[in-house]
Amino acid sequence: MEATFVLYPNMTALDFVGPFEVLGSVPVVTTRFVAATLDPVTSDNGLTVLPTDTFSSLRSTDIVVVPGSGHWRELLKDSGGVVEWLQAVHPTTKWTTSVCTGSTLLAEAGLVSKATTHWAAREDLETRGVEVSTDRVVFDGKVVSGAGVSAGIDMALRLVEAEFGEMVAQAVQVGIEYDPQPPRAYDSIPPEIAQGLKAAFESSQA
Repeated sequence: MEATFVLYPNMTALDFVGPFEVLGSVPVVTTRFVAATLDPVTSDNGLTVLPTDTFSSLRSTDIVVVPGSGHWRELLKDSGGVVEWLQAVHPTTKWTTSVCTGSTLLAEAGLVSKATTHWAAREDLETRGVEVSTDRVVFDGKVVSGAGVSAGIDMALRLVEAEFGEMVAQAVQVGIEYDPQPPRAYDSIPPEIAQGLKAAFESSQA
């Protein structure tokens, strides 16, 4: 089974590295990295990744993983070909997935009706006609979305369970020693902290 990770400038590194580590731990899964060109792609924090394929050369795959970005609103104005590629490849996939604000790209492509995302992007997802969930992982048919950043690990583990069974998912989780404690969700923190975080994210979009 082939898993393809979408790369674009200023993506959030953990959004694809987390699912890559999980899916890459399954022996029958091969991985690819697709981007607009074969030039190195740099994440928002400076990690550089080399694509294996381009949007024009890779036209089908089993699993697509779309990472998010802290610059998601700029990306929605000009995705650099990501949205168009998703529209073209989605009919060929068994699973089309997103992490964090990557779900806004799925929404822009018209591929999802219910999804989760980073708390800062919920309104942007909703304005695109998507039913927004605050769950950490959401299945919408063959479209699977994970909430903010680290939730990509949870999303990929749920995907492994759905595709290969609970035993395989458990083995992968123990193999990477992923033992999350109850997370601090945006809706559970003190309002003054939440407001400060929201203001910081809004200023980054200006």
